[in-house]
Amino acid sequence: MDTSPEGRHVPAADTGAGGTQAGFRAELDSKHYTVVDEDWAGGVPAQYGVAPRVRIGHSKWFNLLWLIPIGLVLLMVGIAVAKGIRGLPAVQDFMGRYPGTSELPDNAPVGFPAWLGWQHFLNLFFMIFIIRSGVTIMADHPRLYWTRHSTPGKEWFRIQKPVPTDPLYTAKQDSITLPNGVGLPGRRHSIGLARWWHLGIDTLWLLNGIIFYVLIFSTGQWLRLVPLRWDVFPNSISVAIQYLSLDWPVETGWVNYNSLQLLAYFITVFIAAPAALITGLGMSPALSTRFRAISSIFSIQVARSLHFLVLCWFILFIAIHVTLVVTTGALRNLNHMYASQDSESWTGFWIFAASMVVVIVCWVAATPFTYRHPRIVQKVGYALIGPAQRLFEHIDSKPGQYTEKDISPYFWHNGKYPETEEYNQLQAGNFAGYKLRINGLVDNPAELDLKQLRALPHHEQITQHFCIQGWSGVAKWGGVSMQTILDLAKPRPEAKWVVFYSFAAGPDGGIYYDAQPIEQMSYKLTMLAY
Repeated sequence: MDTSPEGRHVPAADTGAGGTQAGFRAELDSKHYTVVDEDWAGGVPAQYGVAPRVRIGHSKWFNLLWLIPIGLVLLMVGIAVAKGIRGLPAVQDFMGRYPGTSELPDNAPVGFPAWLGWQHFLNLFFMIFIIRSGVTIMADHPRLYWTRHSTPGKEWFRIQKPVPTDPLYTAKQDSITLPNGVGLPGRRHSIGLARWWHLGIDTLWLLNGIIFYVLIFSTGQWLRLVPLRWDVFPNSISVAIQYLSLDWPVETGWVNYNSLQLLAYFITVFIAAPAALITGLGMSPALSTRFRAISSIFSIQVARSLHFLVLCWFILFIAIHVTLVVTTGALRNLNHMYASQDSESWTGFWIFAASMVVVIVCWVAATPFTYRHPRIVQKVGYALIGPAQRLFEHIDSKPGQYTEKDISPYFWHNGKYPETEEYNQLQAGNFAGYKLRINGLVDNPAELDLKQLRALPHHEQITQHFCIQGWSGVAKWGGVSMQTILDLAKPRPEAKWVVFYSFAAGPDGGIYYDAQPIEQMSYKLTMLAY
């Protein structure tokens, strides 16, 4: 069973239900996604967006690159102020009472076990691919919103120009390209492959995190990561003054972190990491429809925005963490994490250097490997995330969640409009000559024009649409229930799939098509919209 326009050329030898099906198959893509090249996604040319911007008020936008000079000025002011106040008697008395480190219980462990070094490396390794693929996912719809509606001009963050007034501007056109060494893979509209990377590596990162939690709580290492005394806050202020005054506190991480380090590690391990998981799950349409009460407030767009802010925290933490590791005694710090020893030897450095070779080689190879072997990326990704997907996947076929007041003020167009002469002629005639062909494993093949389709029982619904690119919207749809189409065509018992053929071009040439299990055609929300 499939659907298609009557105007499509079908070879004479392929007439009839089965023959027409074979004719369409001959027009499908021939590459089968064996490579991602310049023709990928219809050969959409590269575009690189704009510097990150945050909306101020209703229509003003602030270029975040200004944070660099502003931050430098504030840092210089902070250094001057810290140096000026550090000599004051009251500040000296404060820093004497709160030197920067809270006392640990007597049973707190000392030093870093070898397993912690492995956990640290694996976390670094996985985070690289999670962040790179996440940035590519972000680039496919480079706008963030605080409402479930993805209305242009109402986003709070964007890395793309304002949406043009062209009514046929599509979400696919809005996507941007990333440099191969930054995005994973990076090419415009490669979000499907980026998601396989992101979700697959997420699975390994979460597994590593679970092992980490088990080990820190079973060995007592959690005592070094959780604030146990209220004085961690005044001590952290003391540490901040010491850092800003450029008279830094003595590094005592082997025994006890200073309070500012402790707060940063606690936020990263026990707040940011779980928040990454929760907001990631919040972006799942399946879970959104399963937990309606939660998703009515914590919408996918809110989850997407919060997920991005968690990413910003991780990037900020990594930048500051690496800077302090290097500037507060690189050899000793590297020995702590990579050699499990408190010394000034070069052992930790060489282990660290070897690990960086692995990271750099994998970083450089990831994008070209993905372009050359997309099917491998897809299969490995599904092997990693598939069990969880099958466990949580949920298709909601219940109507009635949304009403007229929930309809989005703007609904994105998607994909790329067909450019064939056949489609242009139909469009010029307002599709008066269009016919829907229903054939395949059916007892009653049919061809219906728009007038005949509109004569069938009308079906109308208000539903939320989730796009893989990241945008969403609530709209009212009108057309024919697919159950009405099934009743008309009478599919045979052996029919398992319904294939929809399109005028549009597929990502590797041929025609675009979509296949859905035939049992889903009986759901109340499944419809053929006109």
